Amino acid sequence: MTSLTPETHAPETHAPATPAAKAPAPGTNRWYLSTAPILSALAHLCIPMAAAMIVGALYNVINAGFVGSQHDTALLAAITLGTPLLGLVMGVGGMFGVGGGALVSRLLGESEQDPSRAAGIRGVTSTSFWGAVATGAALALGGLLLLDPLVSLLGADAATQDATTSYVMVMLLFVPVLAGAFCLEQLVRAEGAARQVMVALVGSAVLNVLLDALLILVLHQGAAGVALATGLSNLAVVGYFALWLHRHSEHTSLAPRWFTLAPTVLRPVLGVGSSELLQSGFLIVTSLVLNNLAAAYGDGPLAAMGVAVRIAQVPEFLVMGVTLGVLPLLAYTFGKGDRARMLAALRASALTVGAVVLVFSTTVLVLREQVFSIFSDDASLLSIGVTILTAQLVATVVNGFTGLMTSLFQATGRATSAVTMSLAQGVLFIPIVLLGDHLFGMPGIIWALTVTEILVFVVGLVMLAVSRRGIERDLADGTPERAEAVLETAG
Repeated sequence: MTSLTPETHAPETHAPATPAAKAPAPGTNRWYLSTAPILSALAHLCIPMAAAMIVGALYNVINAGFVGSQHDTALLAAITLGTPLLGLVMGVGGMFGVGGGALVSRLLGESEQDPSRAAGIRGVTSTSFWGAVATGAALALGGLLLLDPLVSLLGADAATQDATTSYVMVMLLFVPVLAGAFCLEQLVRAEGAARQVMVALVGSAVLNVLLDALLILVLHQGAAGVALATGLSNLAVVGYFALWLHRHSEHTSLAPRWFTLAPTVLRPVLGVGSSELLQSGFLIVTSLVLNNLAAAYGDGPLAAMGVAVRIAQVPEFLVMGVTLGVLPLLAYTFGKGDRARMLAALRASALTVGAVVLVFSTTVLVLREQVFSIFSDDASLLSIGVTILTAQLVATVVNGFTGLMTSLFQATGRATSAVTMSLAQGVLFIPIVLLGDHLFGMPGIIWALTVTEILVFVVGLVMLAVSRRGIERDLADGTPERAEAVLETAG
């Protein structure tokens, strides 16, 4: 990394050293990334993310109530069948957003020693945003041209064909908007603006609820109304983020003129971001396989699994708030070359993940009967529900540490390691759950995800051991995506 100490005996013929950047003002987003106490920085970055996720989960419950109030089975089925499409779009937005956001944070960290490094950020943000929008547009066009085969592929039958077609068609029209919104969320977080992201996501959930009430309860637009509410609320998110970046971000630009196809920008963005796309794809496959296998054992186990998943979502969202929230801090400190601060952030994050799951797991297991009674008064669900919940909680704690390692790989530009983590989760789960079902029946299905997460954690430890020397070297000598190349394409 460029030294902050001036050369006192440099020859007069040398160019003057680049001046160090001005220290961030206390209380600013940049200050939390740069010099704030680690616990304050984590609170600033992670708590808003966890809060936004919990609000999003509450929105899903409220939205289900609106849809259920119509007493239309086809409408419920249409939204369920269309969920994988939304997951794919989130993966596309995350691919450009996570990859671009990690690079932005690294460049911001480098700019503390050389302010000229920040000039390349315009090319990164413009390329990430318009890349997400363009990819979303291509997916939307392909989906609309192949609408009927797509609806059939999602699983619609004669009874749900019309409602699913209406939902998917409107959703496809908003795919570029959705991809752009998910991308911008990561780009704004890259500057440490976690509170602004929370405001946008909470505001989007509230707007979505209001639009649902209008379009479903008042105007009776059915499945198309649900999709339209989602699309319009995310359009508002895009507008909010674009306005905030224009007014408050010194280096970011979404202007198309900064868009570039240069490998120096696309390689780190897509290399790191592809792990997000793979992870989203595998989550969709995992959910479909798990639900179909569990359904073969009757409604009871499937219902118990649904209850356990909802309970386990609370610590899961809190843990994800930490693992996602800390990524900009890790990338920034890596770009800055601040090894001590990066290790301190990792240690504090790991302790927080462990504490959250330990406290929540102990509380839920002690009060399991009372907790389950909130969701169901069926005593037959209790025994199997507790087993499923235990497996879910164990998977959550392991997944939390796995998420921290993945964030570290993404923050430091280790694309191969990040992609390997995502591939391992998908490739391992399917044979494990099929073998578990064959050998042990329902218990095999219940514990398959837990076993998979443990194995992925082991894979992560191996990848961390392999990557450690390279990370240490880059911290001492400079990050692999040196900003000179980015500056050339951005100019």
